[in-house]
Amino acid sequence: MKTLRLIPDIHRQQHIVKADFAFDKGLIALIKKQKGVRWSQTLKCWYFSKADFNLNTFYQSCKGKIFIDYSQLKQSSRPIKKTVSEPLRPVVSIPKEYTEQLVLKRYSQNTVKTYSSCFLKFMSYFKSQELETIGKEEIKRFLLHLIEKEKVSASTQNQYINAIKFYYEKVLGQQKMVFSIERPKKAKSLPKVISKNEVKRLIDHIDNLKHRAIVCLIYSSGLRMGEVLSLSLKDIHSKRGIICVRGGKGKKDRISILSPKILSLLREYVTVYRPSTYLFEGVKNKKYSSTSVNKIIQRASKKAQIKNNVTAHVLRHSFATHLLEQGTDIRYIQELLGHSSSRTTEIYTHITKKGFENLKSPFDSLGFQKNNTVLFSPPKMGAKQHSTTN
Repeated sequence: MKTLRLIPDIHRQQHIVKADFAFDKGLIALIKKQKGVRWSQTLKCWYFSKADFNLNTFYQSCKGKIFIDYSQLKQSSRPIKKTVSEPLRPVVSIPKEYTEQLVLKRYSQNTVKTYSSCFLKFMSYFKSQELETIGKEEIKRFLLHLIEKEKVSASTQNQYINAIKFYYEKVLGQQKMVFSIERPKKAKSLPKVISKNEVKRLIDHIDNLKHRAIVCLIYSSGLRMGEVLSLSLKDIHSKRGIICVRGGKGKKDRISILSPKILSLLREYVTVYRPSTYLFEGVKNKKYSSTSVNKIIQRASKKAQIKNNVTAHVLRHSFATHLLEQGTDIRYIQELLGHSSSRTTEIYTHITKKGFENLKSPFDSLGFQKNNTVLFSPPKMGAKQHSTTN
């Protein structure tokens, strides 16, 4: 029987319960059915809010299917006895100066959440010490704990480093040389893309008008998730055939292309839904949820029987790759995607099929026929070889 461990943790400034288990499709399907479960890209795990998590309900729903190890959960919830010599420690909370400085520096809302979550975990790790007394070797010990025990990725490790450096350099005003940590090498992985046919199949399996409009706009204009959800009606310039992206990554404005077919779809959508503030709105006219968008895409890709894990960013990568394969100059693609450097855009040249149709493997010139069975059967032994072995 598979084992699942329930581990208490802190994520995005709240106490959570992580579901830790070895990769198994059956277990993932079981976890996704649980009420209140969420996926954390930062922690690379499924988790529950501790305030809403009911151990008994969870145990009953998984009874007989998996073994649940909740020993760490019991230890963390065990009340601490008050003694004269060892008073209760106060609840760890982010220093007010930390969040204020993040806001003053005009960091995005997502960055503020990420930095705060990382730094809160750092503080919890050293909750018995004053922050000003924590030295370089102790911080390295914390990073080693993240790598060896929690198996965080290189990018997540960098987020922790940035969050810690921000406190010591920007809040406390220490010099950069005082706090120096070697950064990990980031894996150079190729972007994931799907074919045009797969994009069409995915969209064909989205019936809801709003959902279809969101997904089509992400792919047709190569927008990031946050960019498409921040659009307003005034950002759609129908006569010029462009979309104005305001305050994109790096606080940069740019324009992207607006397909005439997408414009027709958007007009139909606006007529039905009549958005007021944002182009795509959720409850109480607030910005539509990014989690909901990815669920829409994943549900549609499953119906379309697409094997790859499709996300909004996969559609953005596919947009760039398909443009390159159509012969679009890479400089235009760079502008459309909002990349500061052409080197970032050049990664798509490593996955495009353009030009490969004219290439031939040297194997093709060896003289084998297409249906030659010699390729698929072992060579026969000659008479001389037989006599030797005999």
